[in-house]
Amino acid sequence: MIEFYNVHTKIDNSVILNNITFRILKGEFVFLKGSSGAGKSTILRHIYMDLYPTQGMVIVENYSSAKISDKEIPFLRRKLGVIFQDFKLLSDRNVFDNVAFALRVTGAKSNEIKRKVMRVLTEVNLGQKRNMYPSELSGGEQQRVAIARAIINNPFIILADEPTGNLDTKTSVEIMEILEKINRQGTAVLMATHSQEILKKYKHRTLTIENGILEKE
Repeated sequence: MIEFYNVHTKIDNSVILNNITFRILKGEFVFLKGSSGAGKSTILRHIYMDLYPTQGMVIVENYSSAKISDKEIPFLRRKLGVIFQDFKLLSDRNVFDNVAFALRVTGAKSNEIKRKVMRVLTEVNLGQKRNMYPSELSGGEQQRVAIARAIINNPFIILADEPTGNLDTKTSVEIMEILEKINRQGTAVLMATHSQEILKKYKHRTLTIENGILEKE
């Protein structure tokens, strides 16, 4: 489903990834572990084609970093759900409209948008807060909005970049349980983290990257 082949990436003459090779299978939950600056976010950026390898190749479903065109990138990204540490919500829109935005850009009809948005907000226990704005929500609630937005288009994988990094332990567990539930329903998850507590509590395959080098499993 996702494959990295001998990926070598340089940015401003600095080596960020050094000969990275791995694959993620359909429905897997995989942790991407490493300290800050190790290369975790760069790997995620390669998957949603925000960055291309200097050498090597990234394959995401039927898309290849060596062949994908600019026109194809939006179609690839609709198949991915991305969650960021800092939520990246639109401050001038309420919860409903933050989640609906991901559907409106695809040209979905209003009745379909309402049905799908309410379904995913119910999944993350935020249906009752659909009219609230990000500034009125706690950090955990904002992250749940971000998760709802990420799953609205039924992606085949969720890419989560330190999704619990700004949250306390209790809220982190709540977010992890939602991601576990999504994974049990068949969606793959690749989660970048450096939290030892999470890595100990949730037993999934772990890819460890340090200084741009992927350690052997």
